[in-house]
Amino acid sequence: MDTFLKYYALDWLAMALNLFAVYLLSKGNKFGFVSFAIANLIWITLGFTLINSLGIGLGNAAFLVMNIRGYFSWNHKTATL
Repeated sequence: MDTFLKYYALDWLAMALNLFAVYLLSKGNKFGFVSFAIANLIWITLGFTLINSLGIGLGNAAFLVMNIRGYFSWNHKTATL
């Protein structure tokens, strides 16, 4: 059980938010980007603190920027239709 709770279940929460975000985006709901962004913030926190992985931290920081861009691009596309 310690393996599953090693990072206070934050890794499981982030993974669940990622899966939920994929589901939302597949249904055409732009709030999938918000779910992705929250998951990215959790992964960034874990990467730089508990896991001590620069790759996880920096990679998810880049994903966060892309998710923010995707959210605003989505709003721009729906406004011009």
